[in-house]
Amino acid sequence: MAGKSSEKATALMHAWQLSFDHILAIRFAINVALATWIVWGSLRLINDTNPIWAIASMVAASDPQPVEARRMFKARLVNVAVGCAVGLAFLVFGKAQQWMLPVALAVTVLISSFVIRIKTMWRQAPITAAVVIASAINHESAKTGLSYGLHKVAEVVFGCLVGLLVSWMMSKLWLIQSMPEPQSSSQKK
Repeated sequence: MAGKSSEKATALMHAWQLSFDHILAIRFAINVALATWIVWGSLRLINDTNPIWAIASMVAASDPQPVEARRMFKARLVNVAVGCAVGLAFLVFGKAQQWMLPVALAVTVLISSFVIRIKTMWRQAPITAAVVIASAINHESAKTGLSYGLHKVAEVVFGCLVGLLVSWMMSKLWLIQSMPEPQSSSQKK
């Protein structure tokens, strides 16, 4: 099946005079549409009323090239774990108070930057810590905040996983190989 779809992609490239990047963009659009449908439908089945975190994470972890999708998945997952751990630590050892949020985010950035050192998606760590801590502050309950924050983190992980799996599946169904760029007459000499 991958052979026929690859041949169709090559034919499409030639017929519409598209570049390799154009074909990748088309596959990425299909990946995102398919993965959005999976994430939205799955979370609606379990009565999750707002799957936006999962969808945003799915898009962030998706890529038409599986190697890049795996790299994004790993980077996002590690930084989500760091942010969640720091957020939970601040809630366990302190109370859900507003002053805690900027301090926790600063600590999260330092841990992500100096200890973890996965620069791709490093902003995800303080975002996740903010979700965990801010939900506790807004609900005036560390327990409710922990529950809400962990739920959001689970949505992020689910979205990332779907994005990675769809990227991998599409790369198997629709293999795209880069074509050598034609040389101009001045380069041939």
